[in-house]
Amino acid sequence: MRQAIAVALLVLVALSLPVRADRHDLIEMVTGDDARGWEAVGRLDLGGRGFCTGALIAPDLVLTAAHCLYDRDSGDRIDPTEIEFKAGMRGGRALAYRGIRRALTPEGYAFVGTGSGAASAEDVALLELAQPIRSARIIPFETVTGVSAGAQVGVVSYAHDRAEAPSLQQTCDVLGEENGLLVMGCDVDYGSSGSPVFSFEGGETRIVSVVSAKAEMDGRNVAIGVALDRPLPDLRARMATGTGAFGGLSTGQVRVVGAGQRTEIGARFVRP
Repeated sequence: MRQAIAVALLVLVALSLPVRADRHDLIEMVTGDDARGWEAVGRLDLGGRGFCTGALIAPDLVLTAAHCLYDRDSGDRIDPTEIEFKAGMRGGRALAYRGIRRALTPEGYAFVGTGSGAASAEDVALLELAQPIRSARIIPFETVTGVSAGAQVGVVSYAHDRAEAPSLQQTCDVLGEENGLLVMGCDVDYGSSGSPVFSFEGGETRIVSVVSAKAEMDGRNVAIGVALDRPLPDLRARMATGTGAFGGLSTGQVRVVGAGQRTEIGARFVRP
């Protein structure tokens, strides 16, 4: 039996503007030993328009957030050939640099701006690298579906104030989910859009979600993630065929940190 929990206020913003949040339990991976096993997470440089985080899920495929493919000021789609994936970047140097050949978002996804307050369960993108990354040090992550409230997850991310090395938060809770959106007690910030959310069940490290936005709930920072159940299988199928590719939660208030503009909408989340 699933229990619906009403949340009075929810405002979402893409994580791409320089606003600072508090940090808890983040481990900055500044050495090779720190980063071992996480080399397939990298920074996506967006043609001089900022950056997001992405992760390899195949030698030639990077998973990230769909809104990362849009200029936050103009709303224009960024030419994917202007984007560069920097795998395992630390101290300003990456283990591998790759351009992007193609980019796909779900057919129903519409970019509505970074401060719109809109939450989309289709805020996922799949990028095809110009050349695959084949390295014994950079192993793509598997993905898995079916994460639920109460599960424990982890996040590896870059952000505006830790842009030169990724940080790991190995344990945070899935506080609620509904209609493909997850509320998680994870610490993310601007630049963390597209960051992989990991499950560690059965001793396997697999991606279960990507970070879409950050929020405040009763004064606590939380992250909004997109479940992969619906959008990712379709994106994989379309990428393979070349179709459409472009060259416990408690009752309370959730307020997502906006960038000078905030919109309030009603939302509901559920948990077991």
